[in-house]
Amino acid sequence: MLRFGLALAALLGLGALSADAREGMFTPEQLPALSEDLSNTGLSLDPSTLTQLTGFPMGAVVSLGGCTGSFVSVTGLVVTNHHCARGSIQYNSTPENNYLKDGFLAQRFVDELPAAPGSRIFVTVNVRDVTAQIRAGLSELERGRDVYNVVEQRKKALVADCEQTRGHRCQIASFFGGAQYKLIDRLEIRDVRLVYAPADSIGKYGGDIDNWKWPRHTGDFAFYRAYVGRDGRPADYDPNNVPFEPVHHLSVSSSDLVEGDFVMAVGYPGRTSRYARLVEVRNTFDWQYPAWTGLLDSWIQAIEKTAPAGSDARIKYEARLAGLNNYMKNLGGQIEGAQRVGLLERRAERESTLLAWAQAQARANELRQVLTAMDSLSEQMAAANRRDFWFDAVRRPQLLSTARRIYRLAKEREKPDADRKAGYQDRDVARIRQSLQAIDRRFDPDVDLAEWMVFLEGYLDQPAAARVAAFDAALEVSEEMSPKAIRARLLRLYEASELRSADVRLALLDADVDTLEGSPDPFMRLAIALYDTEIALEEADEELHGRMERLRPAYMQAVLQWQASEGHVAYPDANSTLRVTYGSVIGGSPLPDVEYEAFTRLEEIPGKDTGEAPFNAPAVQLEQIAAGEPNGWTSPSLGTVPVNFLSDLDVTGGNSGSPTLNAHGELVGLLFDGTLESVNSDWDYDTVATRAIHVDTRYMLWVMDKVDGAQRVINELTFAPARAEAEPQLAVEPAPPTLEQITPTTEAAPDGNQPVEASPTP
Repeated sequence: MLRFGLALAALLGLGALSADAREGMFTPEQLPALSEDLSNTGLSLDPSTLTQLTGFPMGAVVSLGGCTGSFVSVTGLVVTNHHCARGSIQYNSTPENNYLKDGFLAQRFVDELPAAPGSRIFVTVNVRDVTAQIRAGLSELERGRDVYNVVEQRKKALVADCEQTRGHRCQIASFFGGAQYKLIDRLEIRDVRLVYAPADSIGKYGGDIDNWKWPRHTGDFAFYRAYVGRDGRPADYDPNNVPFEPVHHLSVSSSDLVEGDFVMAVGYPGRTSRYARLVEVRNTFDWQYPAWTGLLDSWIQAIEKTAPAGSDARIKYEARLAGLNNYMKNLGGQIEGAQRVGLLERRAERESTLLAWAQAQARANELRQVLTAMDSLSEQMAAANRRDFWFDAVRRPQLLSTARRIYRLAKEREKPDADRKAGYQDRDVARIRQSLQAIDRRFDPDVDLAEWMVFLEGYLDQPAAARVAAFDAALEVSEEMSPKAIRARLLRLYEASELRSADVRLALLDADVDTLEGSPDPFMRLAIALYDTEIALEEADEELHGRMERLRPAYMQAVLQWQASEGHVAYPDANSTLRVTYGSVIGGSPLPDVEYEAFTRLEEIPGKDTGEAPFNAPAVQLEQIAAGEPNGWTSPSLGTVPVNFLSDLDVTGGNSGSPTLNAHGELVGLLFDGTLESVNSDWDYDTVATRAIHVDTRYMLWVMDKVDGAQRVINELTFAPARAEAEPQLAVEPAPPTLEQITPTTEAAPDGNQPVEASPTP
């Protein structure tokens, strides 16, 4: 294995280094090394305070498991993006009480609605390095599966020990391609409730047409609340639970925000591939992304055709449609961006530069051996992905996915808990149960069948050698059958299945293997028939990933030392762990003859409005804009209420909902999107084109005040004192607002058991 002289800890702990423009999703402990650049960019806080994950302001930022949020009150109020809370809005919506269309506002604590089953708020309480425990002795193992299994067993053991503290959910995260591992200890808040969300006509204004575009006028914000048991510990939903009292919460800035001001986003970005090898990049852009784009187009059409707008089925699938449209547009931007910046050529040039550096260190041969082995493995992984693409698709229908999950859980339960596959241990059963409960409000048999027909069309179009014999035999379909005959065959499965019943699904969670194997349910029979094939494919993938586990850390060690020799801080790829990205409010010119202003304005909304979705602003909003009455949310510099603004922050998916903070750590906006020219930054940061889009807190407050009458929420917020521009000062955490600690039990629900809901829920 390739070994370089400096240890990872030493590389990460080098003195003040430079950041490249605004590039970088930095871990908090890296920030002191960037003190000079942070100060030059405008940060007033001491960067060392940002390394304190339980201090201010970091302790106010939370993960929602796919999005980011932040505490903004002493009573557990959490602000995030509308599109992050949209699944819960959809889950609680019915044709009679459509919160997607009309918005939702709880006037009292007891009116706050339980979020969709499985919703979580994760509060990080501790992080420690466990690299030595994970990686010890891996180089001595021969088989890739042995490496994979040892790493998994060590992860599970560390997590199990961490979770001895009740109410905590722990994870092991890999950094720098497995060169570093951290154990992240998080408080898991399980009682999450929807407090307030504007209507889609504000929260999703512009819809898929404006998605990834500028200028934007989207009020992409919503509020949850975290609840815990009366002992202050996380608990499942109970009407007697009380609001969680966070140690820290953010205050809202009362000072103006103008172009050029310092901003930073603290959040949980999902995945980037900045260090992927050329082979990986080529396979992704030449095959994987085009394949997904073709599938997504047919998939979206099938849902829209089968679930007409306004139907109950459309309400159930709104969240999925939004996600699919978002992903398809993202992929189109990625492909176009890669061509525009010459991504393949840039990656080839970088790899040549790395080898030239290694040559100067007399280590080129050593590095070349590692890279050759890595590239060979990457080709094998890409071949496996191509092989499994359509098989993965045809296993997506919800009833089949449910049956597969239930049967796999029963099989895993035959083993000791520590030996079970991650995702099927005792710690995971509650979340599996909640996901099966949530199906009822996200499933329609006609839509599910239409989706399956799309997947099967692509699958049956593959050569016989690329298909799975066990699946073909069990489903009894073939390429010779007409679509009508295939649909009739599938329809019989839906009609005969009892898995459409939540009671049946939940009862089967406790069933043993023998009971399930005696089930006549057609989807369970299909899941059982596929099990051996799925396990074989899984084990083959584990062999490849285990072999890569031994190689990639050596490659990343080389990259780290090379970057350090150039005076740069090499940040790890995003992996859904806490990161900080910083820069400035700024417009730009991402393409020739394209000029972006830094802010959009309230008065621009009527000019964009058509009265038809997605440009259908509420009448009361248009009336308030036309009235033009003075209000406290106007920007002195703009002379109006700013709606959205741009920055040069380095972000990706998962950053949605990230609080945008000013130089003093005060809330000035929420990050919710990027421009289409920016999406390729998942692979390669472009200093000219990359722009992040934020909803301005002043627009949020204007909507809350003038449109939705959400004074209850406004009154919970803390507002920082305005600062004179000529008198910058270090930020201190504001004193909490004076609020009575109202709990749900002070306003009893009529039946004494359940909170009053603004509408009946399924």
